[in-house]
Amino acid sequence: MNQESVYSVLLFYKYVNIPDAEQFAKEHLDYCKNLGIKGRILIADEGINGTLSGTVEQTEQYMHDLRQNPLFADIVFKIDEADGHTFKKMFVRYKKELVTFRVDDEELDPNILSGKKLNPKQFYEHLQRDDVIVLDGRTGYEYDIGHFRNSIRPDVESFREFPEWIREYMSEHKDKPILTYCTGGIRCEKLSGFLLKEGFQEVYQLDGGIVSYGKDPDIKGRLFDGKCYVFDERISVPINHTDEDIVVGRCHHCSKPTDRYINCANDACHQQHICCEECDSIYNGYCSEQCAPL
Repeated sequence: MNQESVYSVLLFYKYVNIPDAEQFAKEHLDYCKNLGIKGRILIADEGINGTLSGTVEQTEQYMHDLRQNPLFADIVFKIDEADGHTFKKMFVRYKKELVTFRVDDEELDPNILSGKKLNPKQFYEHLQRDDVIVLDGRTGYEYDIGHFRNSIRPDVESFREFPEWIREYMSEHKDKPILTYCTGGIRCEKLSGFLLKEGFQEVYQLDGGIVSYGKDPDIKGRLFDGKCYVFDERISVPINHTDEDIVVGRCHHCSKPTDRYINCANDACHQQHICCEECDSIYNGYCSEQCAPL
């Protein structure tokens, strides 16, 4: 950990049955507020999914305390350095699903059915095969700022749109090896299982997601172009730590290469869009003429 960095960002999840999850969520919110961390944690009957920020001491205390619960004794945390909090508030919410998929199938439990997990080195090796289909398990706007080379951009705006999209556009690839990936791994736990249920024969998932891939000291993020979209105030983080890194994002207004995501200055819109500094100045932060004041 960099001595100058006094904050950490944690990304974590685990699919595990939580008895009385709704009550656990309430108690966990009180605990988090007392500890002084900030972030967003989802609690469901099927497990926990969270990302939070705090001082090094606070985040280490959180990891220690959560692992004291037998349900989360082996939970894996992905840790980033930060200069300060990456969230403004602390939310802990009870939800029906950790990731909204809306496929009512008891067999879509990652503890029962999911694709074979590949560590970063194995995933890197698979990426270089000629016979694989690389499927981004995120939304289109996440893909646009950064993705694995030669991966398929899903035409979806939310994760729950994946089942219909897969049935319509991916069926022709059922006999090919499918590599799936997402930010931290949680979405691919469900997505890879769904692909197997749909008849795809050979399905893999990147264990730990893009974030873990970028931390591998040997791979150094190779074959990932652009930056990884994250759901906090950083908006994006670098993954490829080699001289092969390139900018893949395109300005919403002028199409110049850039990796700057901003929110539309119109409070009624707030559409997040890629925008270069020049166009940000020209359009005063608005995503379109319709959003700009008359």
